[in-house]
Amino acid sequence: MTTEQDNPEEAESASAATSTEQPPAADPAELQKQRDDYYDRLLRKTAEFDNYRKRTERERSQLSETAAASLIEDLLPLVDDLERALKADAGAEVESIRRGVELIYKQLVETLRRRGVKPIESLGADFDPHFHQAVAHEPAEGHREGEVTEEFRRGYMLGDRLLRPAMVKVAKG
Repeated sequence: MTTEQDNPEEAESASAATSTEQPPAADPAELQKQRDDYYDRLLRKTAEFDNYRKRTERERSQLSETAAASLIEDLLPLVDDLERALKADAGAEVESIRRGVELIYKQLVETLRRRGVKPIESLGADFDPHFHQAVAHEPAEGHREGEVTEEFRRGYMLGDRLLRPAMVKVAKG
């Protein structure tokens, strides 16, 4: 039988194994302080994240309101022009009223174009459910299957985003 005195290398490795298996006894007061510090950090980070979330939501809301206000400011002159057209003398020539409405229409279309709004060209195109809403299917001679033959309401895109699909009639085969 060998003892620790007979083989000092085994005694060292045995004491090293026991020291890695069990951490040294820590002071309970030190553990309590460390736990409190971690809890305090958690509370602070949680509060910081909550404040960040609220701030970004507020900024997003303000940005949306600013964009809407800017668009409305661009549209107000058109409303003024329409009001003037409605107040025009009823006995005035119909063609002059039509020209006035055409001018207002052109102003509105130009305002939307400057804002990045583009109409969807549907007539003669193949039906695409991503851009078109079919409200009628009719056999149409001279048109291929699935071709848009009539547009009831124009669709619009804002950049790559669909604002409104075009309402169309589609040819049947």
